[in-house]
Amino acid sequence: MNIKSQKDFFSGLLFMGVGVAFAWGATNYSVGTGARMGPGYFPLMLGVLMAVLGIVITFNSLVVETEDGDKIGSWAFKPLFFIIAANLVFGLMLGGLPSVKIPAMGLIVGIYALTFIASLAGEEFKVKEVAILATILAIMSYLAFIVLLKLQFPVWPTFITG
Repeated sequence: MNIKSQKDFFSGLLFMGVGVAFAWGATNYSVGTGARMGPGYFPLMLGVLMAVLGIVITFNSLVVETEDGDKIGSWAFKPLFFIIAANLVFGLMLGGLPSVKIPAMGLIVGIYALTFIASLAGEEFKVKEVAILATILAIMSYLAFIVLLKLQFPVWPTFITG
């Protein structure tokens, strides 16, 4: 077996792994039928599609010739750290951590924190542009999740709303 594109090969394996995990996890829920879908239907179909996509990508990496073998470069630790940290902080801000007395800060504060921390992963950081992006994301998220979908989770910090 001769790998002709390392990036595609390992990307395909990742897709297959995540797809199989989703499909396997979906078996814990009622799947239902196409006409009456259960809670496990969508994750099962998503997992199967991801696994099939992974198989296709992995197969192509073994068959299609690339110019330099598409070698995998070194890990970009700075972006990896800031993107993971941004997601963890967003989750913490959205729900809080009652066991250590960290209150929920809500959706709006969480989105601002997420945007500012994630923007540190890039090459350049411009406060004005990030603030505009965070404001647009906060407004659109509020409209989508609170107004349109009517989801019930904190929008503002608990010390403001009570």
